Amino acid sequence: MQIANVLGQATSTVKHPSLQGWKLLVVQPLGVDGKEDGEPLLAIDHLGAGGAHRVIISNDGSGAREVIGDKNSPVRWMVLGICD
Repeated sequence: MQIANVLGQATSTVKHPSLQGWKLLVVQPLGVDGKEDGEPLLAIDHLGAGGAHRVIISNDGSGAREVIGDKNSPVRWMVLGICD
């Protein structure tokens, strides 16, 4: 798990069938010091996070695929929670 800032929402005209109906967010992971850590990522979101939210993300691909319900989905990152 890692903390990240939501940079915005991704729009895709063509995507894997397992991702239909899922909101895709562009998130910037943060290090323990609160500074940017690496490149922005795409994460699925079912909690309704939006721009300027701070979220908890996970790179547990098997857990994300279980949530989606497709073991062959290419998803890796997902939003687990919204920080207050």
